[in-house]
Amino acid sequence: MKGGYYAVIFTSRRTPEDEPGYVDMAERMYDLAAKQPGFISVEHAREAVGITVSYWETLESIAQWKDQTDHLMAQQQGRTRWYESYRIRICRVEREYEFHKPDFPAQGL
Repeated sequence: MKGGYYAVIFTSRRTPEDEPGYVDMAERMYDLAAKQPGFISVEHAREAVGITVSYWETLESIAQWKDQTDHLMAQQQGRTRWYESYRIRICRVEREYEFHKPDFPAQGL
């Protein structure tokens, strides 16, 4: 990726409910998102605050993902079961660069 694409930053605070259901849904949504036109990749971390960043070619592809039927169902379950709160930010990535130690090859940060 060279820049000129979009990042959707999803930060959340979880409820203590239904961890297996949450993990299963997260995996399903990743698999589904990866099949959507314009999808580039995703990164995530979970501690006190969860952070998921997905990358997309266009704002239109982000809007289509937001309105995808199974994703709408997952959003509803998130609001009723899994999240105390969340925030979504959509940003344009103008440039990127990275560093890797010679003995540690890039592994899809």
